[in-house]
Amino acid sequence: MTEALDDGVLVSVHVGRPRTVQGVRASVSTAIWKNPVEGRVALRGVNLKGDDQADRSVHGGPDKAVYAYALEEVRLWEDELGRSLGEAAFGQNLTTAGIDVSGAVIGERWRVGSTLLEVAQPRQPCFKLGLRIGEAGFVKRFAHASRPGSYLRIVEEGDLGAGDQIEVVSRPDHGITSRMVSDAILRDASLLPVVVRADQLPEGLRDWMRERIAG
Repeated sequence: MTEALDDGVLVSVHVGRPRTVQGVRASVSTAIWKNPVEGRVALRGVNLKGDDQADRSVHGGPDKAVYAYALEEVRLWEDELGRSLGEAAFGQNLTTAGIDVSGAVIGERWRVGSTLLEVAQPRQPCFKLGLRIGEAGFVKRFAHASRPGSYLRIVEEGDLGAGDQIEVVSRPDHGITSRMVSDAILRDASLLPVVVRADQLPEGLRDWMRERIAG
């Protein structure tokens, strides 16, 4: 048995279906509003049972199957915004504690319940996050905070639930984290030649990075 590199805990699990909400200029469909689920939740294909995405051209799929965000970073946002954000304010499927989700290494693998998940990439915020938080300009604020959370791909299907331990069972030695990738994309393009070396990033994202590097 592989010795765990870290221990965390799954605080809560959230799922949601697309709904129509009023945007700044028009109504939009989004599944960023998610509700907590009690008990065990099946994780199959590219989704948790009961979860979906409104625009699959930019959300969901194998490399964005599950979105995780740390409770510790939620609390930082609450302190900065001066208010409670409630359940799954960032549209996360998994709220964690005790594990640095934004600092997770691309390609590291988590054993959660009977599932095996792999860190694939950071979250790149869109205007729907601003709608969910209810603050104009929040997308830019989120981008510059270096707290992106991590999207996970499913390596082994299974089920998970609140209270499960999160064990990091393997970690690549390249040291490139979700936070570094987010910063390279959104804050400091000089980091692109560094982060593109993470082979476990989605190929499409690596291709985009190579194009940016080539100029």
